[in-house]
Amino acid sequence: MAAAAALIAQLDGAVREESPERCAEVLHQVTTLFLSTPGRLDDPRLDLFDGVLMRLIDRVPTEALVALSERLCRIEAAPVQSLRRLSAHPTVEVAGPVLTHSRCLSESDLMAVAQSAGPAHVLAIAARSALQEALTDAMIRRDDPELRNALARNAGACFSEAGYAILVGKAARDESLTEWLGLRLDIPTRLFRELLEMASDVVRARFLTATRPVAASQAFTESVKPAPLSPEVAAEYRRACEEMTPINRAGRLNNQTVNRFAVRGEYTRVVAAISLLATVDLETVVPLIQSDRLYGLIVACKASRLNWDTTRMVIRHRPNCPLPTPGELERGREVFEALPLSAAQWTIRFGHDRIVAKQREFAAKASI
Repeated sequence: MAAAAALIAQLDGAVREESPERCAEVLHQVTTLFLSTPGRLDDPRLDLFDGVLMRLIDRVPTEALVALSERLCRIEAAPVQSLRRLSAHPTVEVAGPVLTHSRCLSESDLMAVAQSAGPAHVLAIAARSALQEALTDAMIRRDDPELRNALARNAGACFSEAGYAILVGKAARDESLTEWLGLRLDIPTRLFRELLEMASDVVRARFLTATRPVAASQAFTESVKPAPLSPEVAAEYRRACEEMTPINRAGRLNNQTVNRFAVRGEYTRVVAAISLLATVDLETVVPLIQSDRLYGLIVACKASRLNWDTTRMVIRHRPNCPLPTPGELERGREVFEALPLSAAQWTIRFGHDRIVAKQREFAAKASI
């Protein structure tokens, strides 16, 4: 440690009279040496590098710090003091990479920035791959609409029930936030029901028929129009529809019949039955049967006037899909009971067309 202190003192003397540009060259060389060191450094050597970098950080231009932040932000064993200095830098181009990616920053490090830094720095934290409840609670309290949306669309962010309650309350005046919250798989059922009640028809259609939680870059850019069926599969479903049509006209295409089809695994008949009962084409129903989310299928069953017992059988016996957990089924039941019949019918019949229209409107505005 005495040798390290002497080396740092020598470095201080060497760079004190140098220009910022020369110090930036030294910083680049030191960082390259650090990154090229094989294996994991022991604590004394890591502390040595940390001390050297800290001396240089205060003497180099911002551009050099941006490069340093980008080079260090993904290192598993990085010089922590230097990372903390970078994370607190007033320029977000310097702080951002470390705030978003570095695993060496502690929860308290991030909390300090979240409570004191500007909006851009906090948005960088919101983009981290994982966020704990205490941190998201603190960030939500900043009352920043852009930040709330960023947190809601981050699948790796965890929220306390109190945090979710705040977000749902804010969603009443923020259609985008309503949509992002509706796409989350971990929102408490009680609060999800509130979202259903406050959502516009288009937003409800969007998050009830989504096949999976979407990333931020996919919002309003990924087509949600059902893909056309292959000729062979379409012919199979048409035959099932032809078989089901007289049964439907006779009033015998009901809960008992569809329940029996589901338990037997006769899913061409299940799809045909839902298509006839909900008055929608087959291409709308097929993706819902195959989806990794249950809500679209729940909407279709509700629109078909099927009861929850039949809907549960349809969900449980989907082909090539894992069995839903008891928790998923319970939440599905809550959603089924909360969803008005008229909303389900509108969503399944007209929702996709309205969503596509909204996508085109959004794209047109973005191109101006």
